[in-house]
Amino acid sequence: MFRPLYLLIFKILGWKIEGEFPTQLKKYIVAVAPHTSNWDFPLGVMTRSILQMKHTYFLGKDSLFKPPFGWFFRWLGGYPVDRSKNHDMVQQVIKIFNQHENFIIGVAPEGTRKKVEKLRTGFYFIAKGAGIPIIPVGFDFSRKRVVISKPFYPSENQEADFESLKAFYRTMKGKNPELGID
Repeated sequence: MFRPLYLLIFKILGWKIEGEFPTQLKKYIVAVAPHTSNWDFPLGVMTRSILQMKHTYFLGKDSLFKPPFGWFFRWLGGYPVDRSKNHDMVQQVIKIFNQHENFIIGVAPEGTRKKVEKLRTGFYFIAKGAGIPIIPVGFDFSRKRVVISKPFYPSENQEADFESLKAFYRTMKGKNPELGID
């Protein structure tokens, strides 16, 4: 619906999309980083629309979905999650994946716009538990590029997997690069 407007905004601002999502995959997690600014969210929404990605949703902290703006985030495709430990968010999201034939979730692996020492692990264990790949995506503000990497399937070596993911994200410069991934 807003695709022509978003294409125009990308053109005016000089943004480009590099890579593409695999059309043969019906379920996966889009892990977008570095997440350093409030501008990441509209950039993601515009990218999703430009690429005409159907069945693509995002996870957001439950406080975003409260009045007065909760309806707006749901309309955009948001799923509220309670990130407290006693709600087992990973199993909740695996169940959602298992209930759908086509389902894509976008997440920020840092879980916050603040500087973090390590990536959160939930997205990784969701992918592993649902038997789906992770598609790393980087928002590189220095080059005005949304970079889509190839599907990444979690292995039995979590440490090596996270190092591989972080190696990709380290090449991206967020809006506030000092908050990026080390």
